[in-house]
Amino acid sequence: MNKRDFYYELPEELIAQTPLGRRDHSRLMCLDRRSGETAHHNFFELPDLLLEGDCLVLNDSRVMPARLFGKSATGGAIEVLLLRDLGGDVWECLTRPGKKAKIGLRILFGDGELTATVKDVTDGGNKLIHFAFDGAFHETLERLGKTPLPPYIRAELEDSERYQTVYSAVAGSAAAPTAGLHFTRELLGEMGTCGVALCYMTLHVGLGTFRPVKAEEIYKHRMHAEYFIIPGDTADKINRTKEAGGRVIAVGTTSCRAIESCADDSGALREASGFTDIFIYPGYKFKCIDGLITNFHLPESTLIMLVSAFAGRENVMNAYDEAIRERYRFFSFGDAMLVI
Repeated sequence: MNKRDFYYELPEELIAQTPLGRRDHSRLMCLDRRSGETAHHNFFELPDLLLEGDCLVLNDSRVMPARLFGKSATGGAIEVLLLRDLGGDVWECLTRPGKKAKIGLRILFGDGELTATVKDVTDGGNKLIHFAFDGAFHETLERLGKTPLPPYIRAELEDSERYQTVYSAVAGSAAAPTAGLHFTRELLGEMGTCGVALCYMTLHVGLGTFRPVKAEEIYKHRMHAEYFIIPGDTADKINRTKEAGGRVIAVGTTSCRAIESCADDSGALREASGFTDIFIYPGYKFKCIDGLITNFHLPESTLIMLVSAFAGRENVMNAYDEAIRERYRFFSFGDAMLVI
């Protein structure tokens, strides 16, 4: 398949610039992946759309204040975006301007309480940067860093917690697992009342997830690896759900990718951690998940390709056309889709 098979025209005014006042008041399109039929709801109606015995799998990764503004030794402004912790206080980063961040460049942040040195450059042009600091790195980052937002969001975010899920717990992402932004604590509580199980895993979202697909033939695209953790109790709960005939519903493409990376041919999971670079596109045979909650994604992105693999490309592209006609909000702060 070609990337142009996943292109659609989106009016710019449908790109949500700010979150709604209430998380669960976003709209929810339901897509039947077998018939292609759609129905329109609000997200707070989700408990009525699920069945007793279903299990939601949520990604509890938390977005780091990963955007740092510093100065080089000569006084030039340098912006650094942390992407991935490589250990030993070395991070893979994006820098702006990129050409100035040459190997050996030293960068100072704040009053010099955090310093960094560019150590190497990856094949893709990202920088490997070593950081030096006193105390705990994440505490220093909380003081000096800002929450990164996708480039298509131009409005300032008044409350940075609105770009975190209410259940975020493990810092490490450069971008939010946005399908989870619609949940409130009250809505999560309703799930238990309805007999819908909740379980949590972690996948730290890197910007590689949103990297444009440049190859015309999509199978030539290579995903960046992202770190994940599937705890033993989560694997057990998913396995019990499958054995009892319930449905495993991934909240977000990140949860889906982690689960599908670890499931065996029978769909069973076990405790696991590591890096995944799985690229799911039409033709992929799903092993574990039975449903997906997701946002509306960018044209020609790996995310819309994953949803198309699950629901069928024609069904998904028709649903997107309908969402545009119905004036749904798109992307990170936009509305949601339940695919069953």
